Amino acid sequence: MFLGVPFGDLAMLAAGLLAAGAITGVLAGLFGVGGGAVIVPVLFEVFRLVGVDDEVRMPLAVGTSLAIIIPTSIRSFRGHLAKGAVDTDLLKAWALPVVVGVLVGSALARFAEPWVFQLVFVVVAGFNAFKLTFGRETWRIAADLPKGILLRVYGAFIGLASSLMGIGGGQISNLLMTLHGRGIHQAVATSAGLGVIISIPGAIGYVIAGLGIEGRPPDAIGFVSLLGFALIVPTSLLTAQIGVNLAHAWPKRKLEIAFGLFLAIVSARFLYAMISG
Repeated sequence: MFLGVPFGDLAMLAAGLLAAGAITGVLAGLFGVGGGAVIVPVLFEVFRLVGVDDEVRMPLAVGTSLAIIIPTSIRSFRGHLAKGAVDTDLLKAWALPVVVGVLVGSALARFAEPWVFQLVFVVVAGFNAFKLTFGRETWRIAADLPKGILLRVYGAFIGLASSLMGIGGGQISNLLMTLHGRGIHQAVATSAGLGVIISIPGAIGYVIAGLGIEGRPPDAIGFVSLLGFALIVPTSLLTAQIGVNLAHAWPKRKLEIAFGLFLAIVSARFLYAMISG
């Protein structure tokens, strides 16, 4: 037994988490999503298998995801930055409002019901999947992103929603940027930078939010599982560059469809979780 889990079950969980880490790294580089949209549902099931209480399972998965995507997002961002695809001016404008949104979301995590996290996943991922899969070039809110206060409101929304989903912001910022005339490759690259800005304060916020909450596994610090972090991070770091290379090699439409199908699967998974209770 280790941390209350039989060694046989622990070995199976470890293998699954390592495989998830490899997939996470590729997706982080390919879509600029930080990998959280894969990590959260995987951890949600892992924590169910080891008997984590239903009330803390979802915030624990989200908080652990935010911690895991810190190194992955950094590696992905550096890869995209080296290719000159990142809009650094936009990142600077969004930095403060994104962090504020992340901290608000982390505070809400202490009190929110599990369905709140799942609903945010379904709405954001589902809308994004529809737009990317069936959308057309003519679908635009504006020719470019707004200036001033509205741009900062966008940033705060990205931070808030991302912190409740356990993602690096790629799903939301990709959607906003492409609806405002930005190309998918620039959107993906810039989203990788947002992953760094979101994941670090997000993970810290979830550690604080989960302190003193009952039902967490023995390895958890707040709402962050150290075992999940230790098993997923190494393989995700090894495979992130593969995704970066694919993102810049694929045609624009192929990248959009792949991202859309991926998000549709994620949305369906959490819709099922909400319905099944």
